[in-house]
Amino acid sequence: MSARYQIAGTTAVEIAASIEAGVRTAELPPGGALPPVRALAERLAVSPATVAKAYQTLRQRGVIETAGRAGTRIRPRPPVAAQRHALRLAPPPGGLDLSAGEPDPRLLPPLHPHLAALAARADPPAGYANAGVLPELAAAARERLAAEGVEAEEITVTGGALDAIDRLLATGLRPGDPVAVEDPGWANLLDLVAALGLRPVGVPLDEAGPTVAGVRAALAAGARALVVTSRAQNPTGAAITAQRAGELRTLLAGHPELLLIEDDHAAELASVPLHSLAGAVPNWAFVRSMSKPYGPDLRLAVLAGDAATVARVAGRMRVGAGWVSTVLQRLTLELWRDPGTAERIATARESYERRREGLRAALAGRGLPAYGRSGINLWVPVPDETRAVAALRDAGYAVAPGSLYRLAAAPALRISISGLPEERIEPLADALARAVRGDSPGPFSA
Repeated sequence: MSARYQIAGTTAVEIAASIEAGVRTAELPPGGALPPVRALAERLAVSPATVAKAYQTLRQRGVIETAGRAGTRIRPRPPVAAQRHALRLAPPPGGLDLSAGEPDPRLLPPLHPHLAALAARADPPAGYANAGVLPELAAAARERLAAEGVEAEEITVTGGALDAIDRLLATGLRPGDPVAVEDPGWANLLDLVAALGLRPVGVPLDEAGPTVAGVRAALAAGARALVVTSRAQNPTGAAITAQRAGELRTLLAGHPELLLIEDDHAAELASVPLHSLAGAVPNWAFVRSMSKPYGPDLRLAVLAGDAATVARVAGRMRVGAGWVSTVLQRLTLELWRDPGTAERIATARESYERRREGLRAALAGRGLPAYGRSGINLWVPVPDETRAVAALRDAGYAVAPGSLYRLAAAPALRISISGLPEERIEPLADALARAVRGDSPGPFSA
């Protein structure tokens, strides 16, 4: 906690508002520790129960978290921050930023020819009465998904994958409900679960996806929903295999009350086949966004699922945002139909594959395990994240600490290879070997 910022208040509401103000102005930084309950109560001359209530309110809103022996701290990406800061160190001048997890902008397909084509066609703009999912987009999405084994009863579109998952969880669960999430898992999803007041139940995974034992344990713990990543899992690069998909389907068949959410964010960029869990339970959703193959600024995701689940999401959109812009929907169709765009995405897929596998091999040659069957990230176990991150920054590389993605999993680094030139693979591997300096723990679990 900043020595300059003093938490104030005499009621739980005032104390919570004071802490939120500190977060909003960045005087209470992400990851910063808060005083113990009794210490703050003594300083403010209030009862410990008052401070505990303030902390509980902020915890339910996803602003703070309890970190075991580390006490209570501001979440890495609290939902009230005016400027959101991840716990990452920027590289020095001339260094490489391998922490962002974004696609290589040089490999994204150009949008201007397709936008020009749309402008030339002058399609009539959508109005309040006729806006919604374009029938031709729904038909094209249904055909593309069916080609990979996902038979959708209904389809809608949302403003990206996280928007879809947000609406699915908000309409299917209530605050306090447990939700099974991958551990390590997508940092944005962990933040979303906290912001919705849901209780995360970590599911260990290996390179074949969420483990059967881990999912079984989460179900036994009362999980009302399960969120899984089909392939290119963030941060580990895990991808569900055919065998694992069959095992999970058998397990899930005994839990018809579960909401299953499957995220296939890599989509056309994935270098491994899709083995979907779609339809394994009555209430399911399969989400595929445009962001990784076509660009993060294309805020559109296709959501397929059973009729009831999709209808809840579409209905919730109608009373909120309304619809995803038909301009974006038509742009998506243009990109899907363009052979040149498909070729460019294939080139990007091959480039990511070379860089990811090249770095894995280079690290293996130096005795360092690294995990990532697919996608644009590698997960590298380390004994001490803080020391390794700092050492790599000194060597000219910014990487993300695993603490952003972990619940109970072991320490590691996430390295995004999308910003890594092939000629820098060997020097990076040397720097990693020097930064680790010790035996690495096992793959994904503590």
